[in-house]
Amino acid sequence: MTSRAPQLHTGSHDLPVSAALASFMTGGWAGTPLPDDTRVPCFARFAGRRARLAARFPGERLLVPAGELKVRSHDCDHRFRPHSAYAWLTGLTGEDQPGHVLVLEPDGEAVLYLRPRSPRDEGGAFYRDRRYGEFWVGRRPDLAEAERLTGLRCAHLDDLDHHRRPGRDAARDAELACALSELRLVKDDWEVAQLQQAVDHTTTGFEDVVRALPAALRHPRGERWVEGAFQQRARAEGNGTGYETIAAAGAHACVLHWTRNDGPLETGRLLLLDAGVETDTLYTADVTRTLPLSGRFSPVQRRVYELVLAAQDAGIAALEPGASFRDFHRACTGVLAEGLADWGVLPRPAKEALADDSGLYRRYTLCSSGHMLGLDVHDCGRARADQYLDGVLTEGQVLTVEPGLYLQPDDETLPPELRGMGVRIEDDLVITSDGARLMSSALPRTADGVEEWMESLLAGRT
Repeated sequence: MTSRAPQLHTGSHDLPVSAALASFMTGGWAGTPLPDDTRVPCFARFAGRRARLAARFPGERLLVPAGELKVRSHDCDHRFRPHSAYAWLTGLTGEDQPGHVLVLEPDGEAVLYLRPRSPRDEGGAFYRDRRYGEFWVGRRPDLAEAERLTGLRCAHLDDLDHHRRPGRDAARDAELACALSELRLVKDDWEVAQLQQAVDHTTTGFEDVVRALPAALRHPRGERWVEGAFQQRARAEGNGTGYETIAAAGAHACVLHWTRNDGPLETGRLLLLDAGVETDTLYTADVTRTLPLSGRFSPVQRRVYELVLAAQDAGIAALEPGASFRDFHRACTGVLAEGLADWGVLPRPAKEALADDSGLYRRYTLCSSGHMLGLDVHDCGRARADQYLDGVLTEGQVLTVEPGLYLQPDDETLPPELRGMGVRIEDDLVITSDGARLMSSALPRTADGVEEWMESLLAGRT
């Protein structure tokens, strides 16, 4: 590799580097090679994935970037996570990937363009570059090490310039994004195992939260305490959380994507916890439980909870290969609408409220009852409707079933005892040859089961 003048990313408060120091920093370093057998996890599978993508675009050059660092504040960047498509095609999932690009050449060759490790004998980037320097953010592989890691031919990122297009063909880029989503719709056995690992760690994280509830109840921002308890497990066991944790107590549970998590917990109210651990390979779980903060559901809380559970049971029962993707959503909402009508809440019979030209039931349950799950929490979202939302379920797909009722605190169509209550129950399932397997079965779903589980964890806490 020829000598390159590195572009240094320095801060306004960096100390000047004297000629003497620059000279002193160029020698006296021991070698630190990566072990020769170091490979990305599931090394052998990625070539097949790249070939399947290339087959969708014969004779074309495809660029799949890892993404760029994003500034959080002044000279501090957000923690980097590679784009899911890039990770799926390369197996590279670390924070050392910003700026890297996978190129699939028209002849079928795959080349990874990356920023290799800075030499210690020239330039000084390894200690002077705050954004990419090894002394600041950690070691990167050199080109030879990257080739062993991935099985790809690797080249310096600077050599990519001649491939970059002066303009962007938005339509073709959309087709590429669509293809990448559709290729990921069905998970292989290794991916299912990664997702199961994410679910298992998430289960442990939920147990951590229950044990932390006494302290959280005492804190004026108990929701943040809950978020922190889960985050500790997520960072200890994986890459972190797969999405921003929703720790919503009381009426906050009626806000579908409540992530401020700045409220208190109150005994006698419910806590809706929607959280998922993301593995080091970037596969994420997505689980929700609604917990009684007193340890016991009140009669009205139990009534709402059991209606949502019945809806989830109906949705899970609708999962099987060949079923329409929308069938489980229809099953969930049918049960919810019937229950709301029985309570006298709906102004129309359930059948009328469910009609496409009505949808009145949605005042109390606004969102869909589930989605695909994988490297993204809402996985494969760029797939065509006929392949996903209007498609059929296939063995190996992983998805959530998550009906909920969100009874707003200011909704005068509700009796007062129901207002300000949000209940969601969400589980992760993989489609099997004859139905679906509940991946998150270690977490109880029934009201009695939740109460007994909480009691056992709190009794055993230290």
